[in-house]
Amino acid sequence: MLRVRDAMTREVITLEPEASAVQALGLCREHGIRHLPVVENGRLVGLVSDRDLRDVSPPRGTGDEENTLGWVRVRDIMSTNLVTIHPLDTIEHAARDIHAHKFNCLPVVAEGELVGIITSSDMTRMLIELIGAHGAGSWIEVEVPNEPGMLHEVTDVVKDSHVNIASVFLGPASRATNRVIVLRLETTDPSSIAESLTNAGYVVTSMESTAPTERSLERR
Repeated sequence: MLRVRDAMTREVITLEPEASAVQALGLCREHGIRHLPVVENGRLVGLVSDRDLRDVSPPRGTGDEENTLGWVRVRDIMSTNLVTIHPLDTIEHAARDIHAHKFNCLPVVAEGELVGIITSSDMTRMLIELIGAHGAGSWIEVEVPNEPGMLHEVTDVVKDSHVNIASVFLGPASRATNRVIVLRLETTDPSSIAESLTNAGYVVTSMESTAPTERSLERR
C-alpha cells in the first residue's frame, strides 16, 4: 500500500514567521515553488502561498514590489488553520483531503515536526506511475457481465496475447447486469487483443493508443 512518505517532497524550503514577504517571494521564484511552510522552533506554525504574496503585492508596473513586500511579515499573511497529514497515512487519504478542501498541498507532520510536503503535482506524478502511463501504451475498455471471475477471464485473454497489463480499473456497473473493465496495456496496438476479446464474447466499448500521432506531433 502506498503511503504519503512514498510521494512527498522531503527537502522542504521553509521560513520563519519574522521573515519578510519579499524573502518568501524570492524563495518561491528561485525554487519554482508555490507554498512555503512557516516553522518556528522546529514546529509548523503556518503556510504561505504565492496567492498570499500576490494579495499583498502592489499593482504590476508600479516598480514598488520589493519595497512594499519588504515591510510585510510572513506571520501577518500566512494561513494558520492548517490541515496536515502523517507520512504513514495512505495516498488515498491525502488525495481525499486535497480534493475535499480544494488544497494544492498538505504539510506532512510527524510528532509535531514538519517532515515533508505533498502537493497536487506529487499526486499527479504518483497517479501516472500507478496507472503505468509514464510510457507509450494503450487503453482498452471491455463491458462484461457483473459476475465474479470476469476480471480473471478477461486478463486470461490478454495473457494469451503475450502482452503485459500495466494497470486495471473496474468501473461502476453500467447496468444492473454489466460493468466495465479498463485495462492499460504495454502495447501501442491493441487491435489484436480487442479482436480476441470480441471473439471470446466480450464487448469492447473503446480502445486507444497513447503513442504520438501525426496530429499530436503537429500541435507541438
